[in-house]
Amino acid sequence: MAKRSLDLVFSVLALALLSPLLLIIAVAVKADSAGPILFRQTRVGLRGELFRILKFRTMRTMPEGRLITVDGDARITRVGAVLRRTKLDELPQLINVICGTMSIVGPRPEVQKYVERYPLEVRDLVLSVRPGITDNAAVEFRNESEMLALAVDPERTYIDEILPRKLALYIAYVKDHSFLGDLRIIGRTIQAVIRG
Repeated sequence: MAKRSLDLVFSVLALALLSPLLLIIAVAVKADSAGPILFRQTRVGLRGELFRILKFRTMRTMPEGRLITVDGDARITRVGAVLRRTKLDELPQLINVICGTMSIVGPRPEVQKYVERYPLEVRDLVLSVRPGITDNAAVEFRNESEMLALAVDPERTYIDEILPRKLALYIAYVKDHSFLGDLRIIGRTIQAVIRG
């Protein structure tokens, strides 16, 4: 109950305070390239239920391509590059939090393709909590796209090297999360964004 209350209070206040910034970003996204302002993608949420995650669009509208995005991807727009680097593209997920499909803190939601690779017992554990906008894995792998840009096969590197490390952090969170722990993760996330 305390977690959901934190989610609602934090999200409503953040949306109210950041509304001028959100408007500026929306105008910039629309002016920079053709396409919708928001990007929507199906992700796996609480108890395996599918939902549509919201982000500011950072890529040109093109036919469905690979799910992994790396630094220097030709699909990324000029405004999109800035939004991805600063993580401002994630702000619309505050709406997901208010709707109850996400939490402020929790394991990052994945697409079905990668969730299917979770060991069954791990899948059940990770999906027993609402996915979050941020968590320790999101902070640790903040520069994931830069790491993947150096890989010969980015998707293989993600599946074989990065995803198992993320899952270990997701498991640790689910087993030991707390109200104070969530506040610490929010603090770490803010520090990481400020440091760039």
